Amino acid sequence: MKQASRRSDEVLLPQAGDTSAVDRHLVSSGSPYEPTIGFSRAVRDGRHVFVAGTCAVMPDGGAPPPDAYGQATRCLEIIAAALAEAGAAPEHVVRTRTFLLEAADWEDVGRAHGEVFREVRPASTMIVVSALLDPRWLVEIEADALLPE
Repeated sequence: MKQASRRSDEVLLPQAGDTSAVDRHLVSSGSPYEPTIGFSRAVRDGRHVFVAGTCAVMPDGGAPPPDAYGQATRCLEIIAAALAEAGAAPEHVVRTRTFLLEAADWEDVGRAHGEVFREVRPASTMIVVSALLDPRWLVEIEADALLPE
């Protein structure tokens, strides 16, 4: 970060492109959308791990499961793999956000979420949205984790 003389009440902010203040580790899941959109599946900065919105992208590029439970399970598999690559695990997750296409799917998606986070019990939100990027997707899940000191 560029140093300058300053008054005691001034705060120096990082300049655009300056990442010296963070120790970033980027995690890719291999999604074809990552390079096009310009995002990472997950980012670890110190103790914090942020996993981007994750849909049921299949490893072979095939169709996602047709049901909300199957899609949520696939989302959570991708999230768990991203957490592991960032040095975290589901037990480190402190918050999840779930986006549903249909409110009626909340129980099936909640069941999949509970299979992973039943003991962890992160702060969690479910939101019903009008659409996701791929019309075959029924659910999208994000997760934030905090590693121990």
